[in-house]
Amino acid sequence: MKIHKLIASGLGTGYSPFAPGTAGAALGIVVFYFFNLWLIGLNIAQPIILVLNLAVIVLVTLQANYSIKKVHTEWSHDAGKIVIDEVVGVWIAVFAMPLDWHYYLYAFIIFRVFDISKPLFIRSIDKMNNDWSVMLDDILAGVYSLLVLQGLYFFDML
Repeated sequence: MKIHKLIASGLGTGYSPFAPGTAGAALGIVVFYFFNLWLIGLNIAQPIILVLNLAVIVLVTLQANYSIKKVHTEWSHDAGKIVIDEVVGVWIAVFAMPLDWHYYLYAFIIFRVFDISKPLFIRSIDKMNNDWSVMLDDILAGVYSLLVLQGLYFFDML
């Protein structure tokens, strides 16, 4: 059970007394930045990096959902301590962006805006009471953030 709490809490960032979701998203953006920096340092081709990023997002999403299901026996549904969903959501937000800390910062900010305000069906998913809904609202916030960020990048507005 301890490993599931560690995963669900985003390596403990969910225990932050102030803004645990923001702490989890901050952890996520830093981890993803350094993960991609490491991959680039290994001279891995960009298409392979994208595949690896996608694989990490999918695998962590599946493990996160399993861990969330496990901690729900002790923690309430979508307890504040559960922030692995923010970690994955912010990874989606920055997916396929150039490795530049500015873009990662923009992704973090845009994701948090969508995650907190919950527009465009995010709130309805958040209100569902099942194990997947904890992840899905942040996945959707990440997708919206990705679309906005990619649009801003495409139109050279960043």
